[in-house]
Amino acid sequence: MNSKIGVMLCGHGSRDLGAIEEFAAVARKLRLRLAHYELEWGFLEFAEPIIRDGLDKLVERGCRKILAVPGMLFAAGHVKNDVPSVLNRYQREHEGLSIEFGRDLGIDPKMMQAAAASIETARAKADGAVSVHDTMLVVVGRGTSDPDANSNVAKVMRLLWESFGFGWGETAYSGVTFPLVEPALERAARLGFKRIIVFPYFLFSGVLVSRIYDHTDIVAARHPQIQFVKAPYLNDHPMVLETFCDRIDEILVGTGNMNCQMCKYRVQMLGFEDEVGLAQESHHHHVEGIGANGRDEATHAHHHGAGHDHHYDHDHDHAHDPGHHHPYPHADHPLGPVTLKKNAKRE
Repeated sequence: MNSKIGVMLCGHGSRDLGAIEEFAAVARKLRLRLAHYELEWGFLEFAEPIIRDGLDKLVERGCRKILAVPGMLFAAGHVKNDVPSVLNRYQREHEGLSIEFGRDLGIDPKMMQAAAASIETARAKADGAVSVHDTMLVVVGRGTSDPDANSNVAKVMRLLWESFGFGWGETAYSGVTFPLVEPALERAARLGFKRIIVFPYFLFSGVLVSRIYDHTDIVAARHPQIQFVKAPYLNDHPMVLETFCDRIDEILVGTGNMNCQMCKYRVQMLGFEDEVGLAQESHHHHVEGIGANGRDEATHAHHHGAGHDHHYDHDHDHAHDPGHHHPYPHADHPLGPVTLKKNAKRE
């Protein structure tokens, strides 16, 4: 069997079939660009194929070296712990197999070009002439319990804000941390700008992007004097594809280093001191493939046996269950996860 180099694109997964198909479409386009490699993809949770399925296909085709890249924007817990845990376990189970893991897409000039194109698309479709100084930009990130990843969203916002010269810019998050979209937009509406562009800095569609747009509509209805404009997410923009290719090349030349200077698992971050040195492990085996092709909780329970503790409500709209992730210290922040709960008090 001839040894080949394989590329494994590791996605997060979603209950939204549209998001899964968008990810698969990106993987297929990368397969065409990288025809000299074998390429497969898989998901951490909520969708199939799971990451192990993709790895199995690459091994079956004779790949003894696999370049794995995260199909995720920033390095939070999934990139730093969950995906590496899956890859390391698989490598241990397959003697002679080498899996090297690349870095997240991160803050990159090409990603900023893709983001700028989304904002330009929104501006072009907006009604009326509003000056750039009367326009406010709100960039919405996924939101994690990792302040390093959250801060990257704020940096993306600042880069875009200064690039366009908007009158003001703010950052919001779809879950886990603060401020969430609705309270952030409510505060933004008080600043007096004529137009607010809401840009989900997401790769693909899904439950969270739909929720961002829904919350934008809710706030817009309360403030009819302000024009709220919803920008499209990144999807398969050519510069996104180029960045994925760059991350694969970085693995081969050994330059794909993540920023560990602000990682809460490696150094003491204010407020997260007790997370330094936590074991690298993934809890996502609990939800691998759940929701895909009719797979349900009962089917999943059969594989683990009766009495197995599950954590199905894991769409990252809340502070994570402390039994699986270290508890987020600001879970009770008034502008954060608590505001997603039914009947929660609002300002």
